[in-house]
Amino acid sequence: MIEMENEQRTELSELGEFALIDLLTEKCSLVNPSSVKGVGDDAAVIDNSGFQTIVSKDLLVEGIHFDLMYTPLKHLGYKLAVVNFSDMAAMNARPKQLLVGIAVSNRFSVEAIEELYEGIRLACDAYQVDLVGGDTTSSNSGLFISATVIGQCTTERICYRSGASENDLVCVSGDLGGAYMGLLLLEREKAVFRADPSIQPDLDGFDYVLSRQLKPEARMDIVDELEKAGVVPTSMIDISDGLASEILHLCKASSLGCRIFETKIPMDPTTIRVAEEFRMVPSVAALNGGEDYELLFTIRQADFEKIRQIEAITVIGHMTATSGEAVMLTIDDQIIPLKAQGWDGLRHEELS
Repeated sequence: MIEMENEQRTELSELGEFALIDLLTEKCSLVNPSSVKGVGDDAAVIDNSGFQTIVSKDLLVEGIHFDLMYTPLKHLGYKLAVVNFSDMAAMNARPKQLLVGIAVSNRFSVEAIEELYEGIRLACDAYQVDLVGGDTTSSNSGLFISATVIGQCTTERICYRSGASENDLVCVSGDLGGAYMGLLLLEREKAVFRADPSIQPDLDGFDYVLSRQLKPEARMDIVDELEKAGVVPTSMIDISDGLASEILHLCKASSLGCRIFETKIPMDPTTIRVAEEFRMVPSVAALNGGEDYELLFTIRQADFEKIRQIEAITVIGHMTATSGEAVMLTIDDQIIPLKAQGWDGLRHEELS
């Protein structure tokens, strides 16, 4: 089942590759001065004079990264773009251009691919990013989507995973665990539907966690707030694979350890309620769930006063000198090691 708003069906073979590209990109206009040439030539032309160029790529595969039984194509397109923009935020950079490649089978109609690209366009409009190119080809099985995002940042403001120092404060934006709880709800209702298609999904009251899974946002607002506050994080990463996995990346890259506090991990009440419904310790969803696309970063203690008034930022711990010793102090005052048990694109095992 493929969810889409437009019920009309035009076969891809009726248009062909080049007419399809024209159809999908006819509404694209360039808004960034650095975008010299977009769609329509053999390559895009980008002038980033005075800025560092930041580039990242994501590959999404049907059945591995998304399930079209409960993911509307417009939402998928939006999420595809936003998760790439989040990579730019994690570098303290701003996304400027996007390239998208798709491989699609004849199971999809022209209207279906239009909906996918409408979601991409909506994300580009929201974040002021130019869609400047890509590619289309056929697939014998399912939908494959590749996206490359190009961003800009001044040299002095770029953030890497390395760079943290002992006693730096560990900070996180927003709240965590909601996306994973949304995924569990969707998978539960999918199983119910498969067992009895006459039963309608029971998703009332879960809008927040569902939106966290189906329509995440990149925290460019945090990048803006940090710049206004005059703060450059000493290290930073976005939370795509779970808090535990990401903080271990920061520790490894900076050759440090860390100590975080379970009571400080920010979580939405709906996330906590759904976790308890699934008989899961709420913090497990935050530590291991992933796809929250919040920012995890470290700052110097001297910068604390500059960020303390930013509501969307929570200090959850600090970096320690002991390399590789990443621990969490639990609610009941137990010290436990952090383990990367979240998403692994080559293993995608169930969370324990």
